[in-house]
Amino acid sequence: MKNETILLVGHGSRERSGNQEIESFAEQWRCRQPQWNIEVCFIEFAEILVEEGLSRAAQRGGQVVVVPLILNAAGHVKMEIPEHIEQARLRYPAVEFIYCPHLGANTKILAILKRNLAHALAQLDMPDPHNTGIVLLGRGSSDRVANGEVAKMARWLYEEGVHPWVDIAFTGITYPRLESVVQRQVKLEARQIVVLPFYLFTGTLIERIRRQVGALEVQYPQVRFALSSYFGFEEEIYALLEQRIREATDPAAQHMMECDGCKYREFSADHGQGGHVHDHPSVVASVQ
Repeated sequence: MKNETILLVGHGSRERSGNQEIESFAEQWRCRQPQWNIEVCFIEFAEILVEEGLSRAAQRGGQVVVVPLILNAAGHVKMEIPEHIEQARLRYPAVEFIYCPHLGANTKILAILKRNLAHALAQLDMPDPHNTGIVLLGRGSSDRVANGEVAKMARWLYEEGVHPWVDIAFTGITYPRLESVVQRQVKLEARQIVVLPFYLFTGTLIERIRRQVGALEVQYPQVRFALSSYFGFEEEIYALLEQRIREATDPAAQHMMECDGCKYREFSADHGQGGHVHDHPSVVASVQ
């Protein structure tokens, strides 16, 4: 049997409980897949970061399968983690490193959102959906593709339901923000508003969202609000990770890291730029 290590890469949070949830998630995954050697590292705000996680995993030799526990692919997924993997390949030439795709926006993620929406509507005693607004609230990125994945899920929610307003908002980096979207829905005479966080685990931003919704309840006393949970320990997340690993380790598949062969990444390397080339329109324009 091939000597294989699964390296789960979480984002990391200043809020300790967020990192602890990812550790707990990994422990449950070990129970679900006892034949796998699963280790954990983080992109930031944690003791064991990606470089050290790769080194620890490589000590066992064989094959290291790097699995980003990330919903949307922005700079971390497209640039930073691949750069760390390339460096690890130089340090450990006898080890095979395989990089799996991120979780993404798909039917499994949609199933979680629909379930969270149903629970939130139950909190509101199942109001008339025709005067109930939905706000899908993402983290926000300077990468338009990452933001587009949130928009894609909002569209799918709209098409599978009967709510007249399914809007997106972001907690940072880009717009619109939650307050302005709620203001718009209230002007359109929404009587209830459900906020659906597009987040995997708790952290400082989840706490901020709770405070924002509390403030909105005071600002709009005529509107009922329901705040859904973040995703967490859902069956679909485990199934997606396992699917990503099966696809990436298929011997018949061509193994390419995220952004391998990408002209933007090649331009970044040629010009000595780091992991955020996708954030700069001038760079993108110069290679088109």
